[in-house]
Amino acid sequence: MERRTIGAAGLAVGAVGLGCMPMSWGYSASQRHGDRSVRTVHAALDAGVRLLDTADMYGPFTNELLVGRALKGRRSEAFLSTKCGLLVGDQHIVANGRPGYVRRACDASLRRLQTDVIDLYQLHRADPEVPVEETWGAMAELVTAGKVRSLGLCAVGAHAPRRSGAGPFAGTIRQLERIQQVFPVSAVQAELSVWAPEALEELLPWCAARGVGVLAAMPLGNGYLTGTLKPGQGFEPDDLRARHPRFTAEMMAANQPVVAGLRRIAERRGASVAQVALAWVLRQGPHVVPVPGAKRERWAVENAGAADVVLDDRDLAEIAGLPPARGSWD
Repeated sequence: MERRTIGAAGLAVGAVGLGCMPMSWGYSASQRHGDRSVRTVHAALDAGVRLLDTADMYGPFTNELLVGRALKGRRSEAFLSTKCGLLVGDQHIVANGRPGYVRRACDASLRRLQTDVIDLYQLHRADPEVPVEETWGAMAELVTAGKVRSLGLCAVGAHAPRRSGAGPFAGTIRQLERIQQVFPVSAVQAELSVWAPEALEELLPWCAARGVGVLAAMPLGNGYLTGTLKPGQGFEPDDLRARHPRFTAEMMAANQPVVAGLRRIAERRGASVAQVALAWVLRQGPHVVPVPGAKRERWAVENAGAADVVLDDRDLAEIAGLPPARGSWD
């Protein structure tokens, strides 16, 4: 697989990563199978994937345990990314950026992942009660201690509240400019897909100008851009899509032209709909690495194959002409 670099230090990863969250959190509980997930990680590594993305909040904790189990004997093949800064309660999620907590969270992640070092440690969310520089400083100490190799920030999404007239990622860019003064940012993780292109406006150019990598989260639109979901199919109550405005029966039907457009290109290219959606993300810059989630071996291998799908100007123009996705958090 093509290699891409993350950050000024030139950390090499495969062009397509693997999001591990769906294996144990966020999607239908009935579809979670530990042994199958381990096989999925192995299949991804065999296909050339190197970046595995998890977080302590996924589960919570169970996703890191699963990834640690999957990497037993294969740790050297993976570029391991995890996150801290969010605590999951029964009914709520809160940020915790206190330096002492960050240090404890890192040690706990290392134990669960069964590794001596985390390749990329990301701040999931900044704590509004703690100056972000203090949190980032504690994370930088982990690099000095040899527990972490590089640092990243998860961007606040385009649907987050923002100042009037500001761009969708203006708040994230302000945070980035502050923490860059403390310790270099190697990567920013932000939602980026055919139906969520907002990061192209300011965030990607900001990162490109500073040698910061971009991990494209949800590049398949929570599964919608695979073309395998049907309007009105319904989701289990614990599935995050059960509450997502774009996954109502009405909005899923309304957004079918987006999938239809991708399918036309896929047929022309001899590729899957998902591969075309990922290939579009890859064309947004050499510093961009899509991180699609997958629970099954088949999907992980298919996603990895997107690195071999090359879109031309006609393809890109057709995608640019697709109607914007309907259904908003706003």
